[in-house]
Parts: sequence; structure tokens; C-alpha cells
Amino acid sequence: MDGALLGTRRIHVREPDTTPTVAFRTVDGAGRLYVLGPRTRASYLVPKDVPHCVTVRLRPGTARPLLGVPLSELVDQVVPLRDLWGVRADRLAEELTGMVTGSDWSERVMARLEAAFLDRLAAQSPADLDRAGLVGAAAALLSSEAALDRGDLVGVAALDRGDLVGVAAAPPVVAVARELGVSERHLRNLFTGGVGVPPKRFARISRVRGVLARVCREEGASLAADAGYYDQSHMTAEFRAVMGVPPSAYRAGRLPVPAACSAG
Repeated sequence: MDGALLGTRRIHVREPDTTPTVAFRTVDGAGRLYVLGPRTRASYLVPKDVPHCVTVRLRPGTARPLLGVPLSELVDQVVPLRDLWGVRADRLAEELTGMVTGSDWSERVMARLEAAFLDRLAAQSPADLDRAGLVGAAAALLSSEAALDRGDLVGVAALDRGDLVGVAAAPPVVAVARELGVSERHLRNLFTGGVGVPPKRFARISRVRGVLARVCREEGASLAADAGYYDQSHMTAEFRAVMGVPPSAYRAGRLPVPAACSAG
């Protein structure tokens, strides 16, 4: 839900999402790059007029080698990319700002961002890339979001379009560890650093995202069962904990009062 009405005010719903996002936006004519870390709870924001904005979602596992820090340090935070990359981020933002002309500016900005990420990945050690691959495989197995529009995925990034098209129950962590040939403890430690949250919390957020994909057109026990919940009360409790309101209120647009956007 990109926007909703609360009384006479329109608000932006920033959904919980374990996938970190890099955002390029112009503010007062200057380009800035931000990292939105994994989000464990929904936030409700007053829409902000941004002339130009492109967002890139980083695949699970690749975010840590790309950003250079454990994702657990970025949970529920919005930080300037310069805090992680230093002067290289400022140079990239300046270069992207120069591209903001013409009707195809967003495609050119996306292509340049992808090239920068691929260059950074190419500089990683084989061991780091192997760990990233393991984390990505675990995330795919643990996710109860049955499908993202794979046509949106290019290289290591994709536009944040939210094309969720279904949900399915995810296997338990111990089964995923067994499938990948590692201990549950090793998987949990590696996963938390690479994704930002432990595997069980990742699966919980994934279930809620699966519900979000259907909550405005489906309800009741069938929705709970399809999303992998024991029953409807289990779904409602988990949804409320993550979204701040129960599914019925969310569906009706009865949302919390929005706050100001944290990225200026």
C-alpha cells in the first residue's frame, strides 16, 4: 500500500522488508544516496515531494559485501551511503545528479547504480561471495513470499515495485540448515550478519508481507492458512505486532498517525 487516506491526509506506508534498499534522490538540486536498512516494523509517513527518486533493492546475501557492514547494524535505520562508502558515495551521487536530464534519466541512473554495485562485488573475495551465496539460498528457502516478479531482478538489484503474487509456508530453520549442509548455529550467525535479523524473525516478516499482498482482497481463515499460520488469531497477532494495527483496520485504512520522513 503506497498511500492511504487518514481523515483528509494522505500517508505513505513503508512496509516491513528484510531486503535493504539503496535510494537516490534529489533534494534542493543536489543528489543524495541513502541506505534503508532491513525494516522489522511498518512505518507511516507524511508524503514528501521529491523531484527525482530511484530505489534499488539488494538481494539477500549480497547486501553485506556491497555495503561493507553487517546488516544487523542497519536494522530499522536510514543512513547516508557516505557513512559506509566514504567519498566514493559522494562522487557517485554527484555523477548520478548529472544524469537527471531527459525522459530516460531513471533508466540511466539505475544502470549506473547497478554497474557500481557489480564493480564492488567483483572486488570481494571468493570466501565472501560463497558466504553471500549461502545466505541468499537460506533466505529463498525461508521466505514465505512464494514469488517476486523475477523479471524485475537485474544483476544484484531491482526496482522496489512490490510485485508479490502469492505466499507459501516456509520450512523451519533446522530443515533449511540441513538442506544447505551447515549447522543451525552457523546458519543463524551467518544469516543475522548477512540479512540483519535471525532466520525466525526473517520468516515472520516474510509471512506478514505475504499477508499484505492479499489483505485488501482476501480475509479470514483461508488467508491465514495460505500464509502459513496456525490459525486466524495467530495471523492477527503477528500482523498487529509488525504493522501496528490488525488486518481489519489496515484493510479499512484505519492507520496510525503518520510521522515525518526520516531521510531528508
